[in-house]
Amino acid sequence: MAVTFTWQGKNSAGEAVSGELTVENRSELQSILRKRRIITSSVTEKRVKKDKKRKGKIGTKDLAIFTRQFATMINAGLPIIQCLDTLAKQVTKENFRDVIAAVQKDVESGSTLAEGLSKHKEIFPDLYVSMVEAGELGGILDVILLRLATFLEKLDALKRKVQTAMMYPSVVLIIALLATSFLLIFIIPTFAKLFSDFGGELPLPTKIVMVLSDFLRTKWFLIIGVITGIVWSFKKYRKTEKGKFKTDQILLNMPAIGDIIRKAAVARFTRTLGTLISSGVPILDGLNITAKTSGNQVVHDAIMATRSSIREGQTIAEPLRHSGVFPPMVVQMISIGEDTGALDNMLEKIADFYEEEVDTAVDGLTSIIEPIMIVFMGGMVGTMVVAMYLPIFKMVNVIMAGTH
Repeated sequence: MAVTFTWQGKNSAGEAVSGELTVENRSELQSILRKRRIITSSVTEKRVKKDKKRKGKIGTKDLAIFTRQFATMINAGLPIIQCLDTLAKQVTKENFRDVIAAVQKDVESGSTLAEGLSKHKEIFPDLYVSMVEAGELGGILDVILLRLATFLEKLDALKRKVQTAMMYPSVVLIIALLATSFLLIFIIPTFAKLFSDFGGELPLPTKIVMVLSDFLRTKWFLIIGVITGIVWSFKKYRKTEKGKFKTDQILLNMPAIGDIIRKAAVARFTRTLGTLISSGVPILDGLNITAKTSGNQVVHDAIMATRSSIREGQTIAEPLRHSGVFPPMVVQMISIGEDTGALDNMLEKIADFYEEEVDTAVDGLTSIIEPIMIVFMGGMVGTMVVAMYLPIFKMVNVIMAGTH
């Protein structure tokens, strides 16, 4: 989570300077200030009061629209301050408008655009800031912003595809559980009263269903308590480094869904790194940013291990091959890209291929899951219906036998 620090110190000329920066932690702040040749005398964490009015989550799609509009205006020759002023007026989310206005104020005060954006890492991540910085230094800010907009649009599309793959079975399962609960709570008790008045020995399936119905109606608070406890424990475990790694590893190894997550992770990694390298960001910085935005702890650790190996003089492909996370084809294509000096183009091609693979995998999963979930839902409801009608058939046989 990003934290804002206020600092004081002296620059290389011995002049007193001060300011504030939003970074991940204190060590990152010191690293940035060292690059600026600033020796700090004091660093304090700024306590920011939460403003209840600053609502409305700013998603990848919002950022992509902002970036494309920004790029179009820069390309048309408008000054950065005027662009920011126009964009601040037309965004619909109040918190986004306030952030853009704050960035505009920083630029007017003499800061670079990248420095202004870096104070709002909850909206503009390291990847965004690094690419804007590279664009400003190279005098190609409009080109970089267009590249960023395309990257964010593709990233948003990829995210939606994965969410669709995960959401469909979840929704069907929830509906099946709700339908089953409705039958157990409201319908089964009516049959239970009828059977108790009738007397006689009930079939085993009917007994099981009636016990479940009674438990759900009388011990519902235990069920809610157990579910709440499991969810709370899982979230707490997930917050630990080991828990995040283990759960992400399980997700990657799950049948069908794990394949989609792995392909999406490869597409995200190659798209992000390719975009950063083509924008002039150094490879080590690019890998560090890519690891932070990977969204999966297993992939994050593999990328950071690769970064450490590169610092020791190895190629990118070699440590990726040993990680076991990336498919052999990806490693081979990256190796060819390194050998030919066209790594950024090769990474873009891999990303294009794996995004199409995610599309195909999502469609395939949906077509497989749909009949399975229908059969599952029908089986749950059908089992209870049969269990309830077995005693009725028995009653009819007894009555028929009595008439003869």
